[in-house]
Amino acid sequence: MKIKHSLEILAGPRAIKHIRAHGLRAADIDIVPGAAGGPKGLGLAKLDEWLFADFLPQGFSVRKNPIQLIGASIGAWRFASVCRGVENGKFSADETRKALALFAKTYSETRYGKIVTATTITADARKLIDLLFDGHVADALSHPHYRLNVLAVRGKGILAREQRGRTHAGYMLAALANAAGRKHLRHFLDRTWFCPEFETGWAAGVSEQNRLKMPANSGDSGMEPFFKSLKNDPFKTEYATLTENNFRDVLIATGSIPLVLEGVSGIEGASDGTYWDGGLIDYHLHLPYAHTNGLVLYPHFTDKIIPGWLDKMLPWRKASGDSLDNVVLICPSQEYLAQLPLKKLPDRNDFKRFANDYDGRLKYWRLAMAESARLRDELAGLIEGGGIVERLRPI
Repeated sequence: MKIKHSLEILAGPRAIKHIRAHGLRAADIDIVPGAAGGPKGLGLAKLDEWLFADFLPQGFSVRKNPIQLIGASIGAWRFASVCRGVENGKFSADETRKALALFAKTYSETRYGKIVTATTITADARKLIDLLFDGHVADALSHPHYRLNVLAVRGKGILAREQRGRTHAGYMLAALANAAGRKHLRHFLDRTWFCPEFETGWAAGVSEQNRLKMPANSGDSGMEPFFKSLKNDPFKTEYATLTENNFRDVLIATGSIPLVLEGVSGIEGASDGTYWDGGLIDYHLHLPYAHTNGLVLYPHFTDKIIPGWLDKMLPWRKASGDSLDNVVLICPSQEYLAQLPLKKLPDRNDFKRFANDYDGRLKYWRLAMAESARLRDELAGLIEGGGIVERLRPI
């Protein structure tokens, strides 16, 4: 089936102005966000391989600072896989492709037994993390050009600890509070931001004792204004160091959908409490991107940026405003999606849809991953040929 356009390319005013003047250059990218969304991430598989193994490395030789990869849930897992793409401490395009291909293969081949509980799903997730990162955690934390940032949430009040009934009631109350106003969700959840370069502390810039530690090995990362601007966010943000000891717990926590997986407690180096899916606050990562000098390249599943997971059912709750000024969002077009077998990317509902047909689900997901080569080829052609300028539309 011939498709006119596989991609939609949306951008903020500053990004449009910059691309019209200079094109889209790898060296100009400061941040890449990775949204929560479960299996939807598989629908970007081949695009991811090209972006992180081929396109963004074109700017490594002229960059002073690492590219910040900021992910929640599946986005964090994708980016952790990107960051293990090194060989002898140096970036390797081949290892990056292999790591992303292994992630897509292993995640897609997940198979649940007849008895499925939060305990069994959590155990399967931990096995998956071990398969992907055993022997590679140190690499993921010390990539010379990419910096891994993982978002999770910590429960407070009724959600401070996990308990049957209590947790269910807590999230029902949180959903009601969020419906009344996103800012009210802060009474139930705090954001925790994990990165290899952080000291534990509250709200960057609040005090000398609790300030954010900027990178020691690369000078000023250029991200300090971005982090300090989070002081104005409705949610309290705690910063914690991502280490070899807590890496697995943090990756499980960022993907722990309440009542589907178990929350994670006792994360080394983080405050006491129970941690869950980072997408609860930062579903599509509506962050203060405009406080960075460069561009934000956002490979996404959809043309909408929905702030929090609980906002999915609130059609009026979409990201907008000056924070997206320097964002370039790339996503599959409706025309592209229409040619997929179910006219959509893989998603969590497929586990139920194909509950008795593992081979059918795997075939569908593998096809969606293979088809993402169309996204890769179209974007590469637009960037290299300069056609991206004509394809831009306002975000």
